[in-house]
Amino acid sequence: MSIEIVAVPAFETNYIWLIHDKVSDNTIVVDPGQAEPVLDFVKKQNWTIAQIWNTHWHNDHTGGNELIKAETGCKVIGPTRESHPIPAIDLKVDEGNDVAMDSILAKVMAIPAHTLGHIAYYIPDHRLLFCGDTLFAMGCGRIFEGTAEQMWQALQRFSALPPETKVYCGHEYTQDNGHFALTVDPNNQALQQRVKEVDLLRAQGKITLPTTIALEKATNPFMRAKNPEELAKLRKAKDIF
Repeated sequence: MSIEIVAVPAFETNYIWLIHDKVSDNTIVVDPGQAEPVLDFVKKQNWTIAQIWNTHWHNDHTGGNELIKAETGCKVIGPTRESHPIPAIDLKVDEGNDVAMDSILAKVMAIPAHTLGHIAYYIPDHRLLFCGDTLFAMGCGRIFEGTAEQMWQALQRFSALPPETKVYCGHEYTQDNGHFALTVDPNNQALQQRVKEVDLLRAQGKITLPTTIALEKATNPFMRAKNPEELAKLRKAKDIF
């Protein structure tokens, strides 16, 4: 593959994703909550940051925008419809827009629920989805500004993507999500096996991402919810788990 994806850990559970074009050495930073770990990493690799892609306004996904832009002169791209301003934003995008850097072309998907302006970036040529805090491995984001109906619709849209699509989520929540999923779907053998694998990875301090659309459809109770009402019940139970 002509691109490389790297996870830069931030705070306690965040992942800042770097999408690196191996030909040009240009790099996209997805949801930089912090600037310093990103700048340190790219300096060691001798990579150039060309763009920042934000999925939503929360500070743990945008807090590094201004410093990274000041240090690199990169372009900041983010959602049009957010209720709070995206720091240092240059280009606002929404459903139906494309975002490009060199050979990398992403389709913007509007997926309100976690926040009202939340978007995802889907790169069809490589089957890659950067979904921020909407879909997590075996879970979904909290519904802060939107509705269960909107979250269900967003997950249905993700379900329709090619099954091999790799999913890059904003947080390392997989282990906790898996243990919750077992309480609502205890007889799911694929889920049982996956939780064992995740527990082993986390015991070794290893990352559990990316996941895939196929894996989420098999093991994620929120992706498997039959309607918004079922998702709402699951989300309420997860909020107090």
